[in-house]
Amino acid sequence: MKNLRLRSARAAKGLSQQALADLVGVSRQTVNAIERGDYNPTIRLCLAICRTLDKTLDDLFWEENQAP
Repeated sequence: MKNLRLRSARAAKGLSQQALADLVGVSRQTVNAIERGDYNPTIRLCLAICRTLDKTLDDLFWEENQAP
């Protein structure tokens, strides 16, 4: 399932995939795969992304809140 909330939060902060990747210590391809729903990040990476984007785990990663 695509993570449109992550993509939206990243864009709202004015960050490219590369910029977010640099801030959390992963490759741009990893951020892209998370946004496409092709990669399940570790909890550590989820938390790093949330801190960087000023969001909670529920805001970005809780599936019940995902739009179909």
